[in-house]
Amino acid sequence: MTDTALDTAMAEPSSTGRAPVELVHRPGRWIDNWDAENVTLWERAGRTIARRNLRWSIFAEFLGFVVWQLWSIVVVQLPAAGFSFDTGQIFWLISMPSLVGATLRFPYTFLVPRFGGRNWTIISAGLLLIPSIALGVVVTRPETPFGVMLFIAALAGFGGGNFASSMANITFFYPQREKGWALGLNAAGGNLGAAVAQLAVPIVITIGAAATANLSLAGWVWVPFILLAMFGAYRYMDNLTSAKADFSASAAAVREPHLWILAVLYIGTFGSFIGFAGVFPKLIADQFPDFSTFAVGSASLSLAFLGALVGSLARPYGGRLSDRFGGARVTMAAFAVMAMGALSVVWTLPLGNFWLFLGCFLLLFVASGMGNGATYRMIPTVFAARSGAQNAHTDSGSVGTQRKTAAALGVISAIGAYGGFVIPQVLGLAKTSTGSYDVAFYWFVAAYLVMLAMVAFFYLRRGSAVAGQRI
Repeated sequence: MTDTALDTAMAEPSSTGRAPVELVHRPGRWIDNWDAENVTLWERAGRTIARRNLRWSIFAEFLGFVVWQLWSIVVVQLPAAGFSFDTGQIFWLISMPSLVGATLRFPYTFLVPRFGGRNWTIISAGLLLIPSIALGVVVTRPETPFGVMLFIAALAGFGGGNFASSMANITFFYPQREKGWALGLNAAGGNLGAAVAQLAVPIVITIGAAATANLSLAGWVWVPFILLAMFGAYRYMDNLTSAKADFSASAAAVREPHLWILAVLYIGTFGSFIGFAGVFPKLIADQFPDFSTFAVGSASLSLAFLGALVGSLARPYGGRLSDRFGGARVTMAAFAVMAMGALSVVWTLPLGNFWLFLGCFLLLFVASGMGNGATYRMIPTVFAARSGAQNAHTDSGSVGTQRKTAAALGVISAIGAYGGFVIPQVLGLAKTSTGSYDVAFYWFVAAYLVMLAMVAFFYLRRGSAVAGQRI
């Protein structure tokens, strides 16, 4: 190990009025005195360090989403592999990873301060090996009981937990004025994992498989990439001593009423994205079986990946638009478009046109993706405003406020992820009880309109608790 070293970039007094600091690098890739709001430090050394950590954070989180969403596409292939599960069981296999992943996000939020962002990224990436290998083994045995299959699907929830720790870690690296874009990129890189899983798995399991699919490759193929993510985090990421666990701040965050308001909104945006991403392959297989897969040479391709793809790509632009116009306005617009998208799905289904169905759903995915970025950008702004910041849109407030915000980001992301469990269950209930998905989509439309009204009332109304701030 090298001796403790001072960073060569000595920070002068910045335009923010913060005192001069020196970055201190210690063994184990720990950095002391990190202050992203110090403009001089940020320009000389901070931006380079933050971007390096962001790149590897994105890759690790990307793999987390891949593993989290594997079962959404694997369940469509189970009948061909000799499994016979009913509709209710299939929807449980789709939704169980989201239930576990959402629950794991609560403890994952606090593990970055406990172990360090770099260290926890290594550990959390390593945990992805368990569900990947287990899936690769169990899908080769059609006699496997449903309970065992459900447990293996639950293990994929490890991938869902990664989001909370990754986002909480990255929020410490970036100044308030750049959080929207940075968090949007981090989240979008992760969200792309859902699209890549749904694109790659049908191709991988059918290439060279002749008449039968080698379904075990759906799990095994990701093992070398997970090992690469572990190595990259070990070699290139950093731990920040300023990212300390502050349980009093966490308790204060939970007592803040706006945390729960924002959590409901995040269920509507991110919960819709991850929920619809999970069920989209199943919906296509049910409604348009002839379009469920396309032959491309010796491989099969499912267009279900397009939903998660466009939603993921839209997310950072939701954050960027929020940086410019405010997250509340962008979030409200997203809910309006989501409501129109859900209605259009119901109204056009009787026409039996797959391409129209696909277009309506892609509109819903784009709006939910932009809403993800916008709602997440609102969180640090709202907490800064509630702490008394004069310009919450560009000032993250004190270190204590930043720690409270980091805790809130984790809690809200966890609650929002439960939408990934609720949406498949609601769709499954509608299908088994009425034989149609229509009633479920009408419930979703009503929910989006209520959430739109919530944004307007709490964050855009003149008499609101954050009036005068650009949220």
